[in-house]
Amino acid sequence: MTSADRIAAVEALMARYNAQDADGYAAMMTEDACEAVYRGDVLRDGREGVRSGLAKMFAEFPQNRADVLATYAVGDHVVLHEKVFRSPQTAPFEVISIYSFSGDKISRVEFVR
Repeated sequence: MTSADRIAAVEALMARYNAQDADGYAAMMTEDACEAVYRGDVLRDGREGVRSGLAKMFAEFPQNRADVLATYAVGDHVVLHEKVFRSPQTAPFEVISIYSFSGDKISRVEFVR
């Protein structure tokens, strides 16, 4: 995969996230993918763990969305600077997300917040 292909894949993933499509989001990940705190605890483990965790979050925050402020391709990774909006009642927050790939699928996402 080229850097442009990786960026396109992450853009497609974010479109699914903003559409609250947990199934479509998880389908873009490897079977053993995970989402984790940067250099820390795993938040969602495995494709099914990612899917079910996102589905639960989307049910809790039906207006959830993330605006991408910047995108970088570095080696085999894509890095996003995002502003996340959970609901009108909560303050938005910024996060750096680091996407790692295995072939054409996303294998790990780490969040710096």
